[in-house]
Amino acid sequence: MKEKLKNVFFRVWYWYVSTVDKNAEVIFMNYGYSKDNHKIKLDENDEKNRYSAQLYNLVATGADIKGKDILEVGCGRGGGLSYINRYLSPNSVTGVDLNKKAIEFCKKHYSNERIKFLQANAQSLNFQDNAFDVVINVESSHRYSQMDKFLDEVYRVLKPGGVFLFADFRHEIELEGLNTQLKNSNFIFFKDEKITANVLEALKLSTSERENLIHKIVPKFLHGLGKKFAATEGTPTYNKFLTQEFEYLFCVLMKRPCTNVHI
Repeated sequence: MKEKLKNVFFRVWYWYVSTVDKNAEVIFMNYGYSKDNHKIKLDENDEKNRYSAQLYNLVATGADIKGKDILEVGCGRGGGLSYINRYLSPNSVTGVDLNKKAIEFCKKHYSNERIKFLQANAQSLNFQDNAFDVVINVESSHRYSQMDKFLDEVYRVLKPGGVFLFADFRHEIELEGLNTQLKNSNFIFFKDEKITANVLEALKLSTSERENLIHKIVPKFLHGLGKKFAATEGTPTYNKFLTQEFEYLFCVLMKRPCTNVHI
């Protein structure tokens, strides 16, 4: 019941942000990444989303994606896929999300970019077998009801030797189950790294900006919920990362066969 209520909260909050954010100020909805406050090079217009962009940079550079056909499952409001498209030189980029409003937003907001956006269920992807070189999934899978089906779909749509770049968090009691699902999915592991401390650093560094944005677009009576959703410093969500009740994973996996394939 608690998990169902949490999923309802996320869906309602997602709908609310999609409704009130008329100026496209929220294009990323992840917790971010920072390592010793090192900063990747960003254009001035992307600076306000630095830590969220840095998470996408970490994930997407887990493989050589230049000139590759990329699919992001759970693309949200498209900020991450736009970053990949503009900075990392893929051949093509496609984003899918279950949320209709998110896809409508993406189609409108990124109309000047060569990105294809489609509404789709992560557990039943409407693509042919062996269609993509790389599948990316960032901070989305914790809300999937059937993770095993999602992994099967990723494996199916990847080309042989294709790479799955995965980043998400789990409650500590769920980690063993997730690791078992990943290891039973027939992928070959290249990286399995906990980045909880780096996510926590990003949350701390971005708290002021996130709170300012919440105060700007959210009514005062919802500020507490907004801060919890954004995991600003001192909130229950932030504290769960602090105590490692939540762990954040970054994994690089490859579809078999991988003979003479380099990532």
